[in-house]
Amino acid sequence: MKWLGTRVAGLLAALSASAIPSHAALADEQRAVRVADVLAAAHAQVGVTLIYDPAWRRIEFPNGDVPAERGVCADVVVRAWRAIGIDLQLEVNRDMRAHFAAYPRIWGLRGPDPNIDHRRVPNLETFLGRHADVLAATSVPADYLPGDLVSWRLERGEPHIGIVSDRRSADGARPLVVHNVGAGTRLEDALLRWPPVGHFRYFPASAAPHRRDRAPAARPAPTSRRVPDA
Repeated sequence: MKWLGTRVAGLLAALSASAIPSHAALADEQRAVRVADVLAAAHAQVGVTLIYDPAWRRIEFPNGDVPAERGVCADVVVRAWRAIGIDLQLEVNRDMRAHFAAYPRIWGLRGPDPNIDHRRVPNLETFLGRHADVLAATSVPADYLPGDLVSWRLERGEPHIGIVSDRRSADGARPLVVHNVGAGTRLEDALLRWPPVGHFRYFPASAAPHRRDRAPAARPAPTSRRVPDA
């Protein structure tokens, strides 16, 4: 586990060099461990999630998921944050039930749907805008810390989201991003591939205590029908 201590130390140095806003009220070391856990869970999806699949599927609630080999960009985020005890399927559903009018009315829904809401980028952006630290979406790589969430609009306006990694581009100038833009989860030099439109830091003090022996949630055999992700 020596690698983990080294990684946490590096993350701690990066986080300490930055202004830590209100939601990051955790002790620096604890926060660095949680960032490391999120990144480990994000990186672990590379080579596992190989198919971009936005199909609506009936899944368990809470802690529901589609098959690991499938998913969309939002699933990368949801799966990574579960490593620190935050179930965004549950959190988004709770917030939508209480504040449904605050969320986009893009899909013609009359109420929350826990099977798909957390898998849609505009919903995640709305939730994060309400509950995370909202930071400037700049084109300056140094403004982005490991574990930050970044959203973009692709060439045809499709919403997209990814996780800032602690690994760097080949020239060392930019942090890499863990995302699924259509060919499965990948670690790529994509931070400035499109202009960032959202920048969030979400490590609330209410996260469950860090546990390395937490077993992954069981995944049901889902049914499916096609519904656009964004």
